[in-house]
Amino acid sequence: MSDATTAAEQLRATVESTDELLHTLAELKPEALFEPSALPGWTRGHVLTHIARNADSLVILLNNARTGQDLPQYASAAARDADIEAGSGRPLDVQLADVRESQQRFVDAARLLAPEHWQAVLTHRSGYRFPAWQLPGKRLAELEYHHVDLNAGYTPAHWPEQFAVAEFHRLGTHFGALEGLPVLRLIAEDAGVEARLGGAGEPELTVEGPVRALTGWLSGRSDGDGLQVHRDGHLVDARTALPQLPPMG
Repeated sequence: MSDATTAAEQLRATVESTDELLHTLAELKPEALFEPSALPGWTRGHVLTHIARNADSLVILLNNARTGQDLPQYASAAARDADIEAGSGRPLDVQLADVRESQQRFVDAARLLAPEHWQAVLTHRSGYRFPAWQLPGKRLAELEYHHVDLNAGYTPAHWPEQFAVAEFHRLGTHFGALEGLPVLRLIAEDAGVEARLGGAGEPELTVEGPVRALTGWLSGRSDGDGLQVHRDGHLVDARTALPQLPPMG
């Protein structure tokens, strides 16, 4: 599969993901926007504003891929935070329109790229470099993870399977390379995939469950609900047995 084809598939997935998010928003009461989200210190209004401004920041990177420029994703970290704070108190109808319209700007900018543009190397706001074809996938992750973070009824169990499997592989590889973690064997029984955390040696824990539940735990969106954890052949409580993972990469 070519990079351009991968990008196009992920772009379509962001459209579907946004539709699901807008459906959730349509069910919210206006005052619910000012209630806490699952992210410390952020209301649902903060989360939605972040989702919209993320789309606009990725438009900048898409334009960089097309034009050869190297403009920063955000003017500064302080400006990013200030924009989120400033937009968090807006009413629900304004937030809903902002999410919809910013996503459309992202889609429109992506459709301007020729196949060769997806090969361009871009700079993430944190400084690392990555190929442009990964941008739609990054947008999809923002939408799916922060939809859960709204704490409005959408959970890891609602994630598309393809997204959950891809993130299981990504996060399994990320955490598998970190030192200091206990040795864990993760088995996603429904998807037929496995991951190993904590390096070599016999696993201290074997963790089994649906891929969505495993990815929910790996991403910090679940405390292990829906998982079975075994130590020395004995079933133990996932919520107390599973280690605390660092923030996902």
